[in-house]
Amino acid sequence: MINTGALVPDPRATRAAVADAPPPRTARWLSVELCWSVLFIAAYLGLEWLSSIHEHKGVPITPWNPGLGVLLALMIARGPLHALTLFCGVILSDVLLTQSGIGRVTVVAIALLAACSYGAAAAVIRHYARPGFDLGHLRSMAVLLLAGAVAAFCVATGSSALLMAAGRIDLTDVTVAIGPLLVGDMIGIAVMTPAMLRFVLHPAEARWPDRLSSLVEILTILILIGAGLWLIAGSSGGKGTIWFYLLFLPVVVSAVRHGFDGACLSLAATQLGLVALLHMQAYDAATFTEFQLLMLVLTITALTVGVVVSEREEALHTALQLEARLQQRAEDAARAARLNLVSGMASAVAHEINQPMTAVRALARSAQQLMRQPEPDLPRTDRNISMMIEQIDHMAAVIKRVREFLKRGDQGYEPTDLRAALNDSLALLRAAPPRSPVSVQVSVPAGLPAVMADRVQLQQVILNLVRNAIDAVTETGQTTNPIVKITARKLAEPAMIEVSVMDNGPGIGGELAERIFQPLTTSKLEGLGLGLSISASIIQAHGGRMWLENCQPGQTEFRFTLPLVTPEASNP
Repeated sequence: MINTGALVPDPRATRAAVADAPPPRTARWLSVELCWSVLFIAAYLGLEWLSSIHEHKGVPITPWNPGLGVLLALMIARGPLHALTLFCGVILSDVLLTQSGIGRVTVVAIALLAACSYGAAAAVIRHYARPGFDLGHLRSMAVLLLAGAVAAFCVATGSSALLMAAGRIDLTDVTVAIGPLLVGDMIGIAVMTPAMLRFVLHPAEARWPDRLSSLVEILTILILIGAGLWLIAGSSGGKGTIWFYLLFLPVVVSAVRHGFDGACLSLAATQLGLVALLHMQAYDAATFTEFQLLMLVLTITALTVGVVVSEREEALHTALQLEARLQQRAEDAARAARLNLVSGMASAVAHEINQPMTAVRALARSAQQLMRQPEPDLPRTDRNISMMIEQIDHMAAVIKRVREFLKRGDQGYEPTDLRAALNDSLALLRAAPPRSPVSVQVSVPAGLPAVMADRVQLQQVILNLVRNAIDAVTETGQTTNPIVKITARKLAEPAMIEVSVMDNGPGIGGELAERIFQPLTTSKLEGLGLGLSISASIIQAHGGRMWLENCQPGQTEFRFTLPLVTPEASNP
């Protein structure tokens, strides 16, 4: 007998192992965030090594702190818990690079202050900025700069107090220390944080140049920035700040032309070039801080311009998308309205086709009998066949009208005979008698000029108005001798054709009359409420207008106008 006890795991041991093991998702998340931390700490240390200039009394006080902006971007994108990354970065920077000797307690305190301040700033930015922290909006950028400024002030004043408590600086040095620290942190945030978020952490949102002309334009902007820096380098006697204002032109132009992305790239190029120049020229700390203050003003200006441009571009793009979507919806609604009208005429068309089909069947049987006689009556057979052809042509004409009406009507505007369009529309309505006989009277004077219209859409408008009028005089059953009158006349001023559809039905109530052309407005139980709205839109697109002339009982009247054919249209 085989002992299987050793093969069966102890349930208690299994539960304990499962409880102690981290969930797979948590372990995977921790590994990903650890990789981000290691990568950004390396970047932070590299930038700290490049920016370790202008120490004051052996303390790393400098108006150039790009590493902070990089780590703040990480905290915004991946969560404020990465404040621990900043904490570790500050300590590693002092141990491996600056070796300031201010004491481990002071270094840890400054690192903790920076981590807490900028971690809180990242949390505020993530909470109050636009959802997803879309940097292409002024609100997100304003929250970033304001929260960064508050955190930078807290860190600058707190670090100065800690250094003074450690005996590394005295009270007279506080103002000297706070200024460069505040400017350096703000510059790092304003220049590096947006660029990192846009091009490194969220590269899919960035707009990269896709045309040679854009590349040439970017190269020109970089050349102009280089020329401005060259003039600053060649100045003497403290006149470099005067030439600095020349840098506003290429940076602002880049922001105007390429929005937020152009502002970020041009600012990064300007800041890196300026720091390299000032470092090579061995400017003192006061002059360096003065240039960085000007750079901060330039940064805020360019970011604001770039964000506003991006917002307007996005608004225009959204408006065009909505316009296209509304156009598609309008076309779908127009097609639905045509189908609704045709469904109402289905019995009429069936009746009109059924009559000639019955006649064709009778004529065919008669011709068959005539041909089977010993002496076929060929003349009579020929007449029967001719009559059959006429009936078939009549059915084909009815079907053709319906098919043309069901088309999208996208053949465009062309000179259209209004009388012919009316006849074709009424032919679609010719059918079995309604619930009570309706007299449809048409009064169109001879020689009426042609109108510029889409024939199918014009038929849709006429059908909708006439069908509504017929429904109005028949649905209640209270109208005696129901009449629908269709008239057309030429207006002298302006030169247009006016069409009127009037009925002697019960009229339209005042409240309904005020919103009769609004979508989803109808008095029918089975109506969609789209017919008049779409008809008015069609007429407006033709350059005319539609209105309710009279809503009183017994004289309800709708009118619309259409422009005449211009000489240019008639002779293309």
